[in-house]
Amino acid sequence: MNAPERHHGAQAGTQKLPLTLDALAGFDTIIDVRSPSEFALDHIPGAANYPVLSDTERIEVGTIYKQVSAFDAKKVGAAMVARNIAAHIDAAFRDKPKSWRPLIYCWRGGARSGAMAHVLRSIGWAALQLEGGYKSWRGQVIHDLATLPAQFRYNVICGRTGSGKSRLLEALANSGAQVLDLEKLAAHKGSVLGDLPDEPQPAQKFFESRIWTELSGFDPARPVYIEAESKKIGSLRVPQPLIEQMWQGQCFEVVTPALLRARLLREEYAHLIKNRDLLFHKLDCLKSLHPITQIDSWKRLAHNAKWDDFVADMLANHYDPAYERSMFTNYVNARNAVALQAIDISSNGFMSLIASLPR
Repeated sequence: MNAPERHHGAQAGTQKLPLTLDALAGFDTIIDVRSPSEFALDHIPGAANYPVLSDTERIEVGTIYKQVSAFDAKKVGAAMVARNIAAHIDAAFRDKPKSWRPLIYCWRGGARSGAMAHVLRSIGWAALQLEGGYKSWRGQVIHDLATLPAQFRYNVICGRTGSGKSRLLEALANSGAQVLDLEKLAAHKGSVLGDLPDEPQPAQKFFESRIWTELSGFDPARPVYIEAESKKIGSLRVPQPLIEQMWQGQCFEVVTPALLRARLLREEYAHLIKNRDLLFHKLDCLKSLHPITQIDSWKRLAHNAKWDDFVADMLANHYDPAYERSMFTNYVNARNAVALQAIDISSNGFMSLIASLPR
């Protein structure tokens, strides 16, 4: 892969798209100068946020632009930008060597990134500005995700809730296999109870950027292991070109005894056992799928700490039927899945289970 293209002239170096992982790796730092709220919605993977306007400053400048004039807005904004750039240099950039090479972008590759790039180049750093900014980056992600998933063949890990699919994917990743862990990228376990206790889900756009990053680093000559998912993981949608390729993949079903499934679920959902109010709130989300008598029955079991009975009943009356409907409707090779018998749900157990699987 060639080094990122550099353009010189009028003190304005720019980096042209398309960007690849190799091209991004050619920079020491990727600097996103947009406001924190813009950064939170999506950003180039690996970028650090050094805003030249905070969220409140951006609103203030925009209001002046609309209500007074562009000239007055530029005066106020320029002072804010100058102060913020100075603060970033003092706090984060002062110790960078002369060889430091940052890539800088804003929304469209305009004034905000241009101001930061100009100051850093004036100091003597080889700062480049991303042409087209985040808007062009987002366009590339959309374009690539329309075709990139079809470049790979997928080994789909199937199995009922609690069978240990995520643990098997982790074992595969640790053994050097190519793994696209969508639940990890989505920060969600994929069910109504699947919210992670200390990690909110990313925005849809950043979820897609994470998928782009993983797929862009894979070798098309090797299989990609992926868990069988529905179209949505929590509040996030799996890109349609990817889910369609997953539906066609070769299936491997993790078959785990009921007692081990219950134990695994109690381990992974310990936060809900400790927080019954949250658990009851989650159960109420199932009222459109189950009669109120069933919801109340689950709540009574949880209230009385009959966790084995609670898990067994949830599996029998909610999760297993949902699995049957989803798997055999969408995944064309589900009925011919290769069975993987899990008799040990420890890390070592899953490492043994994957010994015969191709990497």
